[in-house]
Amino acid sequence: MLPYDLQGKKIVLGVCGGIAAYKSVELLRLLVKQGADIRVIMTANAEKFVAPMTFEALSGRKVCSDLFAGNEEATIGHIQWAMEADAVVIAPATANFLGKFANGIADDALSTFMLAVTCTTIICPSMNSNMLDSRPVQRNIETVKRYGHLVLEPSAGELACGTSGPGRLPDPQKIVDFLVGTMTPKDFRGKNILVTAGPTREAIDPVRFISNPSTGKMGYAIAKAAEQRGANVMLITGPTALAPPDNVRTIRVETASQMAGSVLDYMQHADIIIKTAAVSDYRPSSSSERKLKKSEENIQLTLERTKDILKEVGRRKTRQVLVGFAAETHELENYALKKLKAKNLDIIVANKVGVPEAGFASDNNQGVLFFRDGSREDLELMPKEKMAHLLLDRIISLQTNNNENR
Repeated sequence: MLPYDLQGKKIVLGVCGGIAAYKSVELLRLLVKQGADIRVIMTANAEKFVAPMTFEALSGRKVCSDLFAGNEEATIGHIQWAMEADAVVIAPATANFLGKFANGIADDALSTFMLAVTCTTIICPSMNSNMLDSRPVQRNIETVKRYGHLVLEPSAGELACGTSGPGRLPDPQKIVDFLVGTMTPKDFRGKNILVTAGPTREAIDPVRFISNPSTGKMGYAIAKAAEQRGANVMLITGPTALAPPDNVRTIRVETASQMAGSVLDYMQHADIIIKTAAVSDYRPSSSSERKLKKSEENIQLTLERTKDILKEVGRRKTRQVLVGFAAETHELENYALKKLKAKNLDIIVANKVGVPEAGFASDNNQGVLFFRDGSREDLELMPKEKMAHLLLDRIISLQTNNNENR
């Protein structure tokens, strides 16, 4: 099982009575998709926003909301749940819940259960901005933090009450990522990792450019995985529609020249460099300041080489582990091995272009790892997040072996 995997983990989801309770349904769906074993506890007020049957259908388990429901699952099960849980997530956490939890009040199923919990607990406050900023609520949040529980700060935006400000329940995927991060071993703590991602664009005129289909998903997955495992991550990214992972320092660039400047400036601070970016190999020799108008004439573009960033990093590297990617349409092994040697790489991830359900724009990837020592590892089709962690595992093994051989 890879470090990020929630497969088989026992997670208890607590749902309080706020308008954001509808987001808890999506949160449950994402946790189930990760393979977690989910139990749900709802407050009586939460049932007025979302019916328990919705959570029962998705989790495959009976929802607990009343300790006096007349069955053993309700009357004593909550203590067993607390003992067995690997983690607890309260989303949304209302002002009422925070007040009770901070002051040890146990007057319903959820508040009683929480006093018996000893595992990792993530509290996700969600309420009106003025309520959130009020002194009693802030005091209760600080008290909960002092007790050792984790509080995921609410997002800001338009609220159900019509106002705008902090108090929104974070996106369910962000909550899942935060949970995964808390449960992931920090084997990269203290490591500085530089990741490049996405395409670059080389302008023909103000409205046209040369680029490629890269979406940045693989690089962003690696950056997120490295951050979850404790690394200090610098992400240098070309234009993408993706939001950068939390707690990752991000530099946005447009052209190959801009990416080269940022990478070469930062590489001396990095212990590990992973270059997933699909950098343009060529750019127009000149770019028109005005839009080129359509005519009956053919237009001829003269292209010139861009800087080979990976080769230059390989030439300059000293102690760093350097990982490159190669997307090929044919002779995958031949071209990957040539690139591995020519650019002084420690590992190259070779991807065959055109594999169904993998590659550009897909959430999955497939390929082959080639190592400096001549070994190789074929990777089956898998989610890019899973491949990111697998690659980090191989980097850790490589560093361990290098240290042992010194």
